[in-house]
Amino acid sequence: MPKVLISDDLSPAAVAIFKARGVDVDVKTGLKKDELLKIIGDYDGLAVRSATKADKDVIAAAANLKVIGRAGIGVDNIDIPAATAKGVVVMNTPFGNAITTAEHAIALLFAAARQIGAADVSTQAGKWEKNRFNGVELYAKTLGVVGCGNIGSLVAERALGLKMKVIAYDPFLSPERAMEIGVEKVEFEDILKRSDFITMHTPLTEKTKNLFSAEALAKTKKGVIIVNAARGGLVDESALRAALESGHVAAAAFDVFAVEPAKENVLFGAPNFTATPHLGASTTEAQENVALQVAEQMSDYLVTGAVTNALNMPSITAEEAPKLKPFAALAEKLGQFAGQIADDGLEAVEIEYEGEVAALNVKPLTAAALAGLLRPMLQDVNMVSAPAILKERGVALTESKRQTSPTYDSLVRIKAKTGGSWRTLAGAVIAGQPKIVEVKSMALEAAFAPVMLYVNNSDKPGFIGALGTMLGEAKINIATFNLGRVAAGEDAIALVGVDQVVPDDILAKLKALPQVRYVKVLRF
Repeated sequence: MPKVLISDDLSPAAVAIFKARGVDVDVKTGLKKDELLKIIGDYDGLAVRSATKADKDVIAAAANLKVIGRAGIGVDNIDIPAATAKGVVVMNTPFGNAITTAEHAIALLFAAARQIGAADVSTQAGKWEKNRFNGVELYAKTLGVVGCGNIGSLVAERALGLKMKVIAYDPFLSPERAMEIGVEKVEFEDILKRSDFITMHTPLTEKTKNLFSAEALAKTKKGVIIVNAARGGLVDESALRAALESGHVAAAAFDVFAVEPAKENVLFGAPNFTATPHLGASTTEAQENVALQVAEQMSDYLVTGAVTNALNMPSITAEEAPKLKPFAALAEKLGQFAGQIADDGLEAVEIEYEGEVAALNVKPLTAAALAGLLRPMLQDVNMVSAPAILKERGVALTESKRQTSPTYDSLVRIKAKTGGSWRTLAGAVIAGQPKIVEVKSMALEAAFAPVMLYVNNSDKPGFIGALGTMLGEAKINIATFNLGRVAAGEDAIALVGVDQVVPDDILAKLKALPQVRYVKVLRF
């Protein structure tokens, strides 16, 4: 039974879901790092919010870990490259708290526009500074949205309901999607020049860190109001403080900060600055939603192999998983075959899908093929880590689809370039079982056996007899024997399933046969 550790505060409903799905679960919150390191090796899954730091040390100690689930959106507390290298799937729940976060951003817009925080403190202190707090309307103003994905589009929708004009900067926002949600797609410079209000909903990356630098802030309209309910570090906090003090930025409201918890910050005490302690996802509904979602997603992966909202692996729905499973097994075994005959390293990889399989979600199949391909060379590699490792090593990958297949309903072909030459093989799922149906463009139909002898030879009399005699004298039992050839007397192949591993001395004798060009023992 898979076992999951919940190391941060999650709704009890998450525990109930894990147990109902057949997953054992322990709840141990508030663990210190050394305590987590001691026990993490016992678990297949780790469910966190933002308190637990799943860094490279934790991941290295997690011998059995298969998945980390973040109940929420941000994964700053998870070392995704380390998880990917270890073959651990990292999931988040991007939709569970989207409405809550969007609503908080709108609340901050109002708070900044009407100076609600400062007015509250003043009024409760017994002052009645009615003339001091002169706000601005949101109506008919231009809102610049930086990052128009799930949350950004929800903010835009609500701003449009307030009769604001919404412009959006997002490199991944298509013109069609912009039109659908009613925003004008613009460049970042337009956001700076045209916006009366700016709100950001983008992750923190090397490209977005200090996106709102001193130079960018200087290009904004005088009197702009800035809201950040996304990620600390998107704004240069010192530069914003200076802009608030000069009056160039009229007001700002932040829910997130570069360093959290923010017990002190350069923005605290700045004119017209409103702060909340990372409350974007802090509603009863959102916390329940993300807890339920992370438990469902992790359970589905551990029990059925379905992958949802993964950040380092293609998604596989519960409906897709049964359809993909036999093809994933085929792709992985074909990859293993190709990897074992790539004697001079990998220079390029091509994967082709023909027929009905081409209509499926082939990304997981490619990941399975690459895992098989790299495993003979690297051993500890899986569907999660394989694509990243291939890219890291600079090996070119090409993926193609063809809707029809001449012979089979579905066919998967792998080509691996090694030593300047291409090694090509293909397979199909026949009667529910993965089969090799093509090697070096020669047709045959062979089941995968735990140990196989692959021989490339000239199709000349005497070879099969010599091969059988040699194996028989060595007490090596032949389980299956499949042949393919170009034509009589030309290039041919033999795939021989054997019940014992062929020793090196027998391999040497086989290689010495005059008809033999290449011999390899394959293990599956």
